[in-house]
Amino acid sequence: MGARGTVGDKWSQRILWFSAIGTAISLYMVAVERQAQNRARAMSEGLMGETTSGEEV
Repeated sequence: MGARGTVGDKWSQRILWFSAIGTAISLYMVAVERQAQNRARAMSEGLMGETTSGEEV
């Protein structure tokens, strides 16, 4: 009986680690995507700012 408990604990610990690693990877990918979106938004705002300032001159 004791051996079954240790095997179960080992597998539950592995599942916990896999889910923790998967969560970390997911959060990293979300952060990278948001950074790319912010960079694109900043570039488009920068370009729009240049075109509007050029029109005013």
